[in-house]
Amino acid sequence: MSCTTILIGKDASYDGSTIVARNDDSGSGRYDPKRFVAVGPEDQPRHYVSELSHMVKDLPDDPCRYAIVPNALPGRGILAEAGASVRNVAMSATETIAVNERVLAADPMVALVPAVGEPGEPGYQAEQPGGIGEEDFITLVLPYVHNAREGVARLGALLERYGTYEANGIAISDVDEIWYVETIGGHHWIARRVPDDCYAAIPNQLGLDDFDLEDALGEQREFMCSADMREFIESNHLDVSMDADPHHLNPRRLFGTRSDRDHIYNTPRAWYMQRYLNPSDDWDSPSARYTPTSDDIPWCRRPESKVSIEDVDFLMSSHFEGTPYDPYGTRGTEETRRRYRPIGINRNGQLVALQIRPYVSEANRSVMWISYGSNPFTSLAPFYANVTQTPAYLNNTTAEVTTDSFYWTNRIIAALADPHYGANRNHIEHYRENVLTYGHRLVARTDAAVDSAEADAEVNDEARSDEPREVFGDLELANQSMADYLKAQTSDLLDKVLYTSSNLMRNAFAMSDK
Repeated sequence: MSCTTILIGKDASYDGSTIVARNDDSGSGRYDPKRFVAVGPEDQPRHYVSELSHMVKDLPDDPCRYAIVPNALPGRGILAEAGASVRNVAMSATETIAVNERVLAADPMVALVPAVGEPGEPGYQAEQPGGIGEEDFITLVLPYVHNAREGVARLGALLERYGTYEANGIAISDVDEIWYVETIGGHHWIARRVPDDCYAAIPNQLGLDDFDLEDALGEQREFMCSADMREFIESNHLDVSMDADPHHLNPRRLFGTRSDRDHIYNTPRAWYMQRYLNPSDDWDSPSARYTPTSDDIPWCRRPESKVSIEDVDFLMSSHFEGTPYDPYGTRGTEETRRRYRPIGINRNGQLVALQIRPYVSEANRSVMWISYGSNPFTSLAPFYANVTQTPAYLNNTTAEVTTDSFYWTNRIIAALADPHYGANRNHIEHYRENVLTYGHRLVARTDAAVDSAEADAEVNDEARSDEPREVFGDLELANQSMADYLKAQTSDLLDKVLYTSSNLMRNAFAMSDK
């Protein structure tokens, strides 16, 4: 299992934005190159075939434009991973989770069943396509919806119709709301709206811990679910609560898992994120309410201070700094420093923070903060989503290892710096500071120009449509400026890390001819 997610409600963020951020990590021993691409209506398939499950679906003829950060190499379908549309709806898919055996028995996963034999032969059995999964979710939902709630409803209907072959969490946001969907077995699902003044910290674990079934089946103010969820729970004896309350079900207990693997791989990440955002709590003493192995760490909490992009970048790059569990630290023992799976890991593929801002024009409202490679050695950088093309430095990723690619350059830096983390740490911190500072400044300058043009258009009573005014050129120039600066800074970081690490090679020898 891979990935870590943090969701930040608009009243918990530093500027009133909704922020959805997720590390897309590959499985152990595998590294998935990433790229940043714009998908126009003409690029969107009308007849969709899933590469992994062979599910076939005709799609509507009215998709909108959107930008995504998919896998760069073929073989596993589109795998869009993170995206934002011209309608200022964003999706992150997926957070791999797990459901328990009772759920799997009651509603089995819908896996691809290969054909047996050849047509016309005795005993031939035709192929049975599987359901939808991480490969498909964003492509099938994002370009067709106008807000987050509509996205939840469309995703839920697709899950009920086609089923899924894996357990996943999916985040869908707009300028006002963030919704988090968890799949329950093959065809069922639940969703909760992130409270505006809270953040949700989510490792690879079914996380929702409070669910109002009455609201989900009624007014749907804060919760949504499959229409038959009540019957599904009751007929399969899934509610293990001693005191059942339909207004406060605990999905983590009903549907989720609780194992020693969770205590190594999952709960420590939730513990560290909350430790950082609620530092006044007791996290480290023998009487601490929550420890790295606690099964009841809350799904969402109100932070002590509003959460910034820099906080997101730190948390999604973190490796238990300030604790005995930091693999680069000096506290604790060699065993404690390797005990838990960190958030910033060698197989981070990309981090995308999807920020939708209420104080700017719709045309430039959605910003995708993007980084590639192992997060402790790189930095988020902002790119506008409402574009028709993306910079080559982030778009041109192939299987060839080259410093012309942002992805591969960061991979090289991480591999060189990791054995000598302490010696290279200052280089990386200065790089991150430079990139984030330039990014904020560039976004502010671009926003001012675009918003001024929008105001002039309104004064001149220019024709308006349901879609934001086309400002592709301005935003694409800003994206290119960010990419050019990022390339220069990343090349400089590579130079410094290469020099520092070369001096620390095991075959180094101080005496020389001159």
